[in-house]
Amino acid sequence: MTAPRRSRKGWFRPFLTGLALAAALPAAVTSLAAATTERIVVDRRTGLAIYGFDPVAYFTSAAAAMGSEQLELPYGGAVWRFRNAGNRTAFAERPDVYMPQFGGYDPIVLAHGSATPGHPHLFVVAENRLFLFHTREARDRFAADPQRAIAAASASWPDIVRELP
Repeated sequence: MTAPRRSRKGWFRPFLTGLALAAALPAAVTSLAAATTERIVVDRRTGLAIYGFDPVAYFTSAAAAMGSEQLELPYGGAVWRFRNAGNRTAFAERPDVYMPQFGGYDPIVLAHGSATPGHPHLFVVAENRLFLFHTREARDRFAADPQRAIAAASASWPDIVRELP
């Protein structure tokens, strides 16, 4: 290949690579934003709310129970799983009652101004609502005075929601 032809051809490959990267960037940014827009704690790999645990079981069984892949319901940008059809129906009729409060974020951490997802096994049902916690210590602090903890988290929640990606 002659030197003039090599110099003309040399610009094309980097140009195409740059063009491909520029085309892929908006899609990557959009998918990243979709994966991190969490007003409800969602497993980013599976799309499951509360990692596949049945939100109604916390109320009916007072226990954390895994839901079934065959009993799913999309709601609020997440997929919810249930142990039985009755729990799925109850959730579909009143998701506001059964969804974890504060989207599943730990209310004790929220009261201090940041958002940390709660763990499905660390929970309290208080005032007919489900609360999830990041640590046992946070759960115990909440259980000692639920009304005060709920009030503190509620005061911080609007600001934190605005700052979630």
